[in-house]
Order: sequence, then C-alpha cells, then structure tokens
Amino acid sequence: MLKSVKVCILRTAGTNCDKETAFAFEMAGAHSELVHINRLISKEKDIHEYQVLALPGGFSYGDDIASGKIFANELKNKLGDELKKFVAEGKLIIGICNGFQILVKSGLLPGNVALDQETSLIINDVGKFQDYWVYLKTAETQARTTKCVWVKDLPEMIYLPVAHGEGKFVTKDKEVLARLKKNHQIVFQYCDDQGKLAGYPHNPNGSEDNIAGICDETGRILGLMPHPERNMYREQHPRWTMGPNAPDGLQIFNNAVTYAKKHL
Repeated sequence: MLKSVKVCILRTAGTNCDKETAFAFEMAGAHSELVHINRLISKEKDIHEYQVLALPGGFSYGDDIASGKIFANELKNKLGDELKKFVAEGKLIIGICNGFQILVKSGLLPGNVALDQETSLIINDVGKFQDYWVYLKTAETQARTTKCVWVKDLPEMIYLPVAHGEGKFVTKDKEVLARLKKNHQIVFQYCDDQGKLAGYPHNPNGSEDNIAGICDETGRILGLMPHPERNMYREQHPRWTMGPNAPDGLQIFNNAVTYAKKHL
C-alpha cells in the first residue's frame, strides 16, 4: 500500500481553482503539486510519478474558441500518448468544471482509443453564467454506485455549488447517450430537493438527461460541472446552521486517495 498518494494539479493561464483543489486532496491525505502543463510537455515533470491527475476549474486560456478547447487540444496533441499510458496504468483522473470541459473535448471522456470527441459542454440554455448550489442525484442503480471509484459511499443525493457559463452537457448523437446509460457512465444528474429530475433552475444549464457528471468505462476518470472542492467543511454549506449538513465534496477526494493507496 502506498504511504503517500501524489496528485498532479494541472494548470495553465486562466486556471483559478487549482489551490482549492490541491487543498481538497491534502485534506484527504494526499500530497498535491501544482504543475503547469508546459512542464509536462517539456518533460521537466513526468506525469507517471503521480497516481492522480486533477484538472481544476477556471477559464483556461480565457476560454477562447470554446471553454477548455485549447487546453484539451494541448492534452490530446502534445500529451495524448502519455495520458493513454497513464490511464492504462490504472491511475485516476478528475476534471472539475473547466476540467470537465477539457476532458470531454480531449476525448478522455467518455473515452475511446482514438480520443475522439463524442460529447461537449456548451453555453447554458439561459445564456448566462450560473452560480449557486444544486442538488445532484448520485445513485439510480447499484451498478452506478460501484462503477465509479470516486463516488463510493456517497449518499443518494448531494448538494454542491456550480459556477459556469458553458455547462450544458450534450452528446454527438443518440447512440453515444445510449452507450453512456448502458455502461452506467452517468454518475451525477441535476435534481430537485426531492431527488427528482427537474428543469431550470434545478438543472442550471439544460444538460441532456440532466447530466452533471460522467465517468469513463473503467470508472477511474470522472468529470463533473459542480465543484466538490467548495464543500469540504460543513460551514461551507449555505444552511450549515440548520443541521449537520456533512461536506459531500470531501468524500469524493477521500475515495480517490483510498483507492490509490490500495491499488496503486
């Protein structure tokens, strides 16, 4: 078993949630290191010395062209082979908000050999930035709760904040959506306070099937629009004085560190 899990918090110009994400992993018992993507491209740093790769939120390269697209192109075209090897080694990847946008536009999610893009995150239906807390449904079937290593032991419904202008999840075609459902790759769905799928404002962006997060077929790569790193203490919950309100975000990072220690 690993004594210490090393996490690469990958950043570039415009990334602004890197320190919060690093702190979240540190709270879970890992060692986090902020790494600029150019250090991996130049081979100054080796991705394989880490057990976890995290792509945090922000506005990488100002979200020019489309949110996360430039960063995604760098990953695919300059680090594609190394990332495929990283995944083949059984290691973990998470993308949060802008990181989720990067993962889908690089083809790492939902995942295929060629890293072809099959899904995207586009401009919210309301046409503006959305910044508030949302309910997420995390368990529709037992297969889903065990498929993704990041969501083990989470309650069936959690509460996390969103902050994005381009969070509408869409698939290339109906076949891709059907595959995600068949393979239990849909990890989080926006819902109301009763756990029922609902439209705006519960679904802040108009995502297909209320999808807020997906994993790859291995369950080791997770992407989600809400920010788990912003719910690490019960006091961060907007209604923390009204009840226990456990920090749902912390469990996601705990799961990754526990898995890495045991398996990597």
